[in-house]
Amino acid sequence: MATMSDLSAPCLYCAEDAGDVVSSSSDADTGWISGRPPPPDEYTIDRLLDLEPHHIPLPDYLRRCRDRSIDLTARQDSIDWILKVHAHYHFGPVTAFLSVNYFDRFLSAHSLPANGWPFQLLSVACLSLAAKMEEPYVPVLIDLQVSEPRFVFEPKTVRRMELFVMAKLHWRLRSVTPFDYLDYFTHKISYSNSQPDPFTHIFSTSSDLIINTTRVIDFLDFSPSIVAAAAVIYAAGEGVAVPEDFYGRINKEMVKSCHQLMEEYSVDTCQLPKPEIVEPPAPPSPAGVLDAAACASCDTRSENPHSGSGSGSGQVEPPSKRLRFSAPDVQGPQP
Repeated sequence: MATMSDLSAPCLYCAEDAGDVVSSSSDADTGWISGRPPPPDEYTIDRLLDLEPHHIPLPDYLRRCRDRSIDLTARQDSIDWILKVHAHYHFGPVTAFLSVNYFDRFLSAHSLPANGWPFQLLSVACLSLAAKMEEPYVPVLIDLQVSEPRFVFEPKTVRRMELFVMAKLHWRLRSVTPFDYLDYFTHKISYSNSQPDPFTHIFSTSSDLIINTTRVIDFLDFSPSIVAAAAVIYAAGEGVAVPEDFYGRINKEMVKSCHQLMEEYSVDTCQLPKPEIVEPPAPPSPAGVLDAAACASCDTRSENPHSGSGSGSGQVEPPSKRLRFSAPDVQGPQP
């Protein structure tokens, strides 16, 4: 049986997905870390701290993850897919964190079957909602489902799931995230004159760390402000002085614990092999989901006269996109 570390201990400093997010050269990714904006005022920080409890999973969620009431393998696979699509479209870092925030908050309030299409549908809905909240351009729902998903869903199915997610989240989509605190904590750090642009370096490195903490369930034990503070200290390095007023509005011991956890996972290997798990049969599919793994017509850009019902188009698309067909139900293997 796989250990907990097998399922939740990837390297926090791995550049496989999150590094692409922060290092992207697009205006959407670099504009917000160029220069040194003024820090948030104390009233804004106090307001964010007050709102934090409304934008995190329910209190027993971490316990349920640790006792495996939540399928950690399905959670990890979902987050991996979210980050791959996120990097594919060069979305901003906040979009990645929001997607997983919605995902965990939903699972803390509503149980899903252990395997199959429900987790994939939830992943698509959460990423779509986060992109709509943060991105100036959001791909249509069919195009959003890239990076070899096991299932592809009709837009109407995803939209219904989006409504369900929003209802479970009590329509609180403007979540408080660690990114809301990065300016504040970065301005608290005392930099040496030898660093040419410490703000951009710390901001970028902290962003990479924050995104990768979403893979590790142990970080669910810390509030967004604690994660942000620990990430800034980690990114600043040992030679940077952390003044005592850095901890004025947060728990110093919690920051130290979170920082220690970041160090422990950052020295680990980047990708651990996934445990070999026999998957149970997927639950019955909803209307509007296509089994991408079973349907050969999904992997071709030419018309296939023998494809299943609902596949009436042979339209050619750019290589970066995959041709997807609508189907009233799951499309089974072709003879």
